[in-house]
Amino acid sequence: MAQKIELKGKSFLTLKDFTKEEIKYFLSLASYLKTKKKIGIKGDLLEGKNIALLFEKASTRTRCSFEVAAHDEGAQVTYLGPKDCHMGKKESMEDTAKVLGRFFDGIEFRGYKQETVECLSKYSGVPVWNGLTDEYHPTQILADLLTVSEHVDKPFDKIKFVYVGDARNNMGNSLMIGCVKMGMKFVSLAPKELWPNEELVKEMEEVAKVTKGSIHLTEDINDVEDADVIYTDVWVSMGEEDQYEQRINLLKDYQVNMDMIKKTKNENVIFLHCLPAFHDLETEVGKEIYEKYNLDELEVTDEVFRSKYSKVFDEAENRMHTIKAVMVATLADVDISVNHKS
Repeated sequence: MAQKIELKGKSFLTLKDFTKEEIKYFLSLASYLKTKKKIGIKGDLLEGKNIALLFEKASTRTRCSFEVAAHDEGAQVTYLGPKDCHMGKKESMEDTAKVLGRFFDGIEFRGYKQETVECLSKYSGVPVWNGLTDEYHPTQILADLLTVSEHVDKPFDKIKFVYVGDARNNMGNSLMIGCVKMGMKFVSLAPKELWPNEELVKEMEEVAKVTKGSIHLTEDINDVEDADVIYTDVWVSMGEEDQYEQRINLLKDYQVNMDMIKKTKNENVIFLHCLPAFHDLETEVGKEIYEKYNLDELEVTDEVFRSKYSKVFDEAENRMHTIKAVMVATLADVDISVNHKS
């Protein structure tokens, strides 16, 4: 039965702040807006809105997704990069938030500290959206969940989702939150040194009691058996480039390759990655790593990345549709009752 979900005026900082039904609403709204775009219906749900994009960290997908999504629905966008704003330098975060809140109807932030995006939300007086921090990446998770719903023919509560790699980074944290919220069986497959924060695990285990999801931390590659989704991320996050040797030594046995895919014993398993991915030598970083460590592939092999199992570019596109849904749901008067699979 369709529900009326009211999210106007709410910030989007972490999926911990949203119920299963609210997350389902975002996904349903994203599907609706995606269909509308595909059939060529011009949007006006954000007509007259002005949106600020604050970027401490560079991005391809996040910036493009927010800009195109905003323009699709009639909003105007102002991009502020690291050199375009005094926040935290000549002006406090609180003062910056109060100023921007007078100019803009909504603010996106992509950067380092979760405290920064929370400060913007606290003092700006307008919806603030987390485009990535060191702790969380919630807009990416919505895109991941939408992609899973499009390619896995099961309800969320019947899905086994395996995250492989650095399980304590922002993607490992956020995927655990999103999957548990939706009632999935979530597996963190990583060396113990890279398991997620114990406090967060305990918090999500309490959520799992309500949603009937589960969390399993493991070092055993064989635990990918029966997986519906295999997900990985880069082994070294932005700002940690001095740790490549350590991470390679820790994670070399956790590369997503065709042997791992076969271990799932699921011909319909899908592979996801938030991108960018080091699967070949077509990047400057990839070449540098090859010259230093003699590795031409890191977290995923080129064979898997280009295989029928890989849905990474559908996933990348879905950033735009789910981000559009977040902006519309939190800024507009939306009279759309939508459903999404459980």
